Amino acid sequence: MIQIYKATQSDIKKITEFQIAMALETENMRLDENVVLNGVKKIINSPQLGSYFIAQNDNKILGCLLTLYEWSDWRNAFVIWIHSVYVLPAYRGKGVFKEIYEYLKNIVNNDANFVGLRLYVDKNNERAKSVYERLGMNKHHYELYEWLKSS
Repeated sequence: MIQIYKATQSDIKKITEFQIAMALETENMRLDENVVLNGVKKIINSPQLGSYFIAQNDNKILGCLLTLYEWSDWRNAFVIWIHSVYVLPAYRGKGVFKEIYEYLKNIVNNDANFVGLRLYVDKNNERAKSVYERLGMNKHHYELYEWLKSS
């Protein structure tokens, strides 16, 4: 049985490993371990910024994701953004993300401070897009544009 919990200090190393693996796998990008480690620590130590959620079974961490908050003045509530989703390859397609997603959806449904969940996905990641659509998410409302400062 998969258990979901909010990450703590003891999860920092594993989250860092997962984020480095995800960047390499999805974008062929090699991240600086110290930068990622400090970024993960920043969230864990500053819960007002966001939270990591962990999926585990029999004390083995199977996956995680990061949530960040966006204030919506139109709705007078927060939207939870899902970021940095990673599930160990051996556990993909086995409901790990679905469990975390349902956990977050339950938070939204039971707390008037939240109105929904959002995420972005690489436009070429068809597998992930099909998972999100099967869970009832849609891409009908917004498109994402970005500008990032060069490193």
